[in-house]
Amino acid sequence: MELARAVRDGELDLPLPGAGRTAQRWRALAAVARVDPVLGRMAEAHTDALAILAELGGPPPEPGQVWGVWAAEPPQPVLTATRDGDGGWILEGVKPWCSGASSSTHALVTARVGEMRPLFAVDLGHPGVSPVPDTWPAVGMAASDSGSVAFDAVEAVQVGPDDGYLHRPGFWHGAIGVAAAWFGGACGVADALAARAGRADAHQLAHLGAVSAALAGARWSLEQAAAEVDADPARDVQATAMAVRAVVEAAATLTLDRVGRALGAGPLCSDAAHAARVADLTVYLRQSHAERDLAELGRVGVPLWS
Repeated sequence: MELARAVRDGELDLPLPGAGRTAQRWRALAAVARVDPVLGRMAEAHTDALAILAELGGPPPEPGQVWGVWAAEPPQPVLTATRDGDGGWILEGVKPWCSGASSSTHALVTARVGEMRPLFAVDLGHPGVSPVPDTWPAVGMAASDSGSVAFDAVEAVQVGPDDGYLHRPGFWHGAIGVAAAWFGGACGVADALAARAGRADAHQLAHLGAVSAALAGARWSLEQAAAEVDADPARDVQATAMAVRAVVEAAATLTLDRVGRALGAGPLCSDAAHAARVADLTVYLRQSHAERDLAELGRVGVPLWS
């Protein structure tokens, strides 16, 4: 499923989070990522952008548009927004970590306005938008084309209030959507081991059992989180989201390790699709901030088991 075609054919017209069918939304993202983690990552970004536009009252997307969400804010490089003479906004500078830099038609982009980081909708067909060559030399997730993009006097439309992107219930709904895509990618890696179950030895079956348990726990955590979001869409689910992401990341990491130990180097060297899936998922999981996220979960989510 190629992204532009899937968007055009309506295959990514998913239920909005919190609208009563959140589990269906996350299952759909997982299904895409199970086939191709890169496509799953791009589909997650596109569908998250549509949810953000709906939540913050942004310009309604038109059929066939492919959206990205470019919200990384490292110290450098910097993208700034300034008012033009007509009350609109102009973007100048460079934005890093832009998935779909050359293939998206539109993007939601954060830019600096003093100490704030408002969100802006941008038509990437503007002549001032240009992907920066040689800024994505990745092996895993190479096809996500997540390099830097330069903006030169690019017109933009602000979406929501200055702090709207981060301070909204849907921010954490989207964070769980990423975990759903991680889960799908891990299932795709596990499929290579499950396919050998009929001729597996005892050690391989033990690995498969461990993978099955871990992925079952991840699936149940996603389903429970979906039920919580649908029960109260306005509720702050930061702790739930961070816990789900930690559970799914741990399950996916275990899956990568166990499948590699069970099958050895063979499929990594002879099965191009499996080798790419492993490399892509390994990079995709690093969208997590690892121990920093766990420390934040310890601060905001105690005790989730009560």
